[in-house]
Amino acid sequence: MVSRSRARASASRRQILAFYLCISPWLFGFLAFILGPMLASLGISLTRWDLLTPPVYVGLRNYERLLGRDPLILQALKVTASYTLAYVPTEIVGGLAIGLLLNQRVGGIRALRAIYYLPSVLSGVAFVVVWMWLLHPDAGLINQALRLFGVEGPRWLIDPKWALVALWMMSLWGLGRTAIIYLAGLKGIPHELYEAGVIDGAGLWQVFWHVTLPLLTPTIFFNLVLGIIATFQTFTSAYVATNGGPLNATLFYVLYLYRQAFDFFQMGYASAMAWALLLLVLALTLVVVRSSERWVYYESVGGGPEAGRFESPGQGGPLARCWQDDRGGLYGPLA
Repeated sequence: MVSRSRARASASRRQILAFYLCISPWLFGFLAFILGPMLASLGISLTRWDLLTPPVYVGLRNYERLLGRDPLILQALKVTASYTLAYVPTEIVGGLAIGLLLNQRVGGIRALRAIYYLPSVLSGVAFVVVWMWLLHPDAGLINQALRLFGVEGPRWLIDPKWALVALWMMSLWGLGRTAIIYLAGLKGIPHELYEAGVIDGAGLWQVFWHVTLPLLTPTIFFNLVLGIIATFQTFTSAYVATNGGPLNATLFYVLYLYRQAFDFFQMGYASAMAWALLLLVLALTLVVVRSSERWVYYESVGGGPEAGRFESPGQGGPLARCWQDDRGGLYGPLA
């Protein structure tokens, strides 16, 4: 018995050693390139440092400046919030519409899926340069097309009233990425639910509202969280196309952070801005996660008679009490 216990302990130690050896590349990368720089930036945020002289400890002065003594921080937050409020709903609704179209069984649908997704793999700088040409006030294709209808187009990227709208238009270039995620969610919806809706006499809109949309809420939730995080980190399009102008109309938060760090060499203040952004995005994400309990539907897992049951976040929801048993039978109302 003693020898068996020692053998088991030795095997367990070998498994633990093998586990840590396997994850050591990732662990090293996490410590060296993620956790280490995060902790370093936290320390730098408590100092005044210009990269050329030794850092000087200033306590919380950078955070005090961030909270009330920097007039441009409010402009940066306003631009970022406006862009988020415009882009995220467009991404969710537009991506869903394209995903529904790409889910149809028609000839050449695979080629269409590839065409819609291809713009998403282009470099950020490359597609911004293309859009800068399209939005040129004189030689751009968009304004030239408007002139054919007798409409004089705006000056887009050099007009403070239209610059942010132009960047929003650029963002629509990447809707194919969101559409592919929706397409994956659509493929995961059990076909039996659609058959049940047809048997009950439901039309296309009723099937979409009571079956498709509730079962896509986890995908919508996923895209919502990623969209909020991504828009608060917007940098490339504003940096390349407008550099924050004109008149700070496209001064995104991360672009302003970059300026503080590498234009003005205020590394302490830039680090404080980075941590404030982390806390802000974390707070928004937690709000969305908490709200998901009321509107996101999840499919239960496991065996037994309730395998495949869809959990509704409230009583009387559109998908309440609808599940399949082991024999594939469908029970419960669709609405």
